[in-house]
Amino acid sequence: MKSRVAALLMAVLLAVYLVLVGQRAVMFVLTGEPIAIAIGVALIILPLVGAWALVRELMFGFRTQQLVEQLEREGELPVDDLPKRASGRPLREAADAEFGQYRDAVEHDETDWRAWFRLGLAYDASGDRRRARQSLRTAIRLERERERHA
Repeated sequence: MKSRVAALLMAVLLAVYLVLVGQRAVMFVLTGEPIAIAIGVALIILPLVGAWALVRELMFGFRTQQLVEQLEREGELPVDDLPKRASGRPLREAADAEFGQYRDAVEHDETDWRAWFRLGLAYDASGDRRRARQSLRTAIRLERERERHA
């Protein structure tokens, strides 16, 4: 729950920032000065890119949470019993020792969103956030495709 509140707070702060930058951008453009117009246009583009990134990350979090809840309802969410550091992160050696079973499950059936989701959790536990996000995005895509064809 803490992470949801923190994410929501950060999203609200970013949205306020984007609105303020957008207002300044319009003020620059309205001056009529060529340099100010160029700065204003750049400041308009940056908030649009920021808003796109914000929406994308919020949707990723929302969809990921939906899949967690579905796996939990089905009783297929992996148990988080890895030994932890003081920071709460799993010990990498322990996470790496369990990693193979999740990789093998994906290799066995590359169309199983559940296997991809568990692989994403395993990557995250091993400290590889980039691959974790890629695996979770694959799980989300596969689940959406499954829903469309159902």
